[in-house]
Amino acid sequence: MLSNPPQRHFTAPTFLMKIGPHLLANRLFVAPMAGVTDRPFRQLCKKLGAGYAVSEMIASNALLWKSEKTQRRANHQGEFKPIAVQIAGADPAMMAAAAKLNVDHGAQIIDINMGCPAKKVCNVAAGSALLRDEPLVEKILEAVVQAVGVGPDAVPVTLKIRTGWDREHKNAIAIAQLAEKVGISMLTVHGRTKADLYHGEAEYETIAAVKNSVGIPVVANGDINTPEKAQFVLQTTGADAIMIGRAAQGRPWIFREINHFLETGGKLPTPQIEEIQSIMNAHLLDHYEFYGEYIGLRTARKHIGWYCKGLRDSHAFRQRMNTADDCKTQLQMVNDFFDEMKSHSDQLLFLEAA
Repeated sequence: MLSNPPQRHFTAPTFLMKIGPHLLANRLFVAPMAGVTDRPFRQLCKKLGAGYAVSEMIASNALLWKSEKTQRRANHQGEFKPIAVQIAGADPAMMAAAAKLNVDHGAQIIDINMGCPAKKVCNVAAGSALLRDEPLVEKILEAVVQAVGVGPDAVPVTLKIRTGWDREHKNAIAIAQLAEKVGISMLTVHGRTKADLYHGEAEYETIAAVKNSVGIPVVANGDINTPEKAQFVLQTTGADAIMIGRAAQGRPWIFREINHFLETGGKLPTPQIEEIQSIMNAHLLDHYEFYGEYIGLRTARKHIGWYCKGLRDSHAFRQRMNTADDCKTQLQMVNDFFDEMKSHSDQLLFLEAA
């Protein structure tokens, strides 16, 4: 298993990345994460160096399209382009209809989720569960591409997968070749099987094999949590881009750190507590405005916890912070905590890696 980054410097190729007609700022992507990569978080990551971000997963079930949650997930007002929406489901016709609906609402790229290992997704034969049924995979991909990806107004369709169902049933290469054949514009591979969930180490050798088997762009995903690891993954897999998920939680500046390292070989200093506080304040204010008082207060808690991870007394603070009953109080508690951190900066502990 390839897991240890080499010490030598590797300069990433400087060619620009495109998805269909869309030229991207760089080759650092934000992974779609349910409950995390909402519009405020995507915008923040893009401001801090990400070249591309995909929305949270939107179900293809038409009965859910008018729900408050789906409406929020499909909200891209003011978002940096290109706007990419991920859809999930197991019925080809419903997936095609969902793709068309999201394009009508401003999506410029449609991403198909065949990588999510969550039980509530796989139990309805969607997400990575689809990897067990290659004929159905082909029908879904064909239906979506035919719905939005052909003709003068074609919208690029991309696909995210895992390496297979389990260690004994790895079919990423077969799925990749099938995807290329039906007109998928880009493929992202999370270097684990469905059965692995998020355990163990990502299989970069499998991603490399996928890259060598197709001509469409391939994006590497899984365990990329430092600039050195990003460099190692690009070099080892030959991938056209990398996608970062969990490592950006509470640390959205990881994108500028990686960008700087790939371009210069140098490392940016760890953000000072003042800058972390400023970034978090902007994020929380945008978050509250996006969700409103009731939902915003509750959904902000996980982000605050991630920002505070590794800071002195953060566990006790999170317990206190969870007692806040309105956004204004929550924000004040957060800033009081960070102000206290600044007064004890000589004792500050901040973990760079998530």
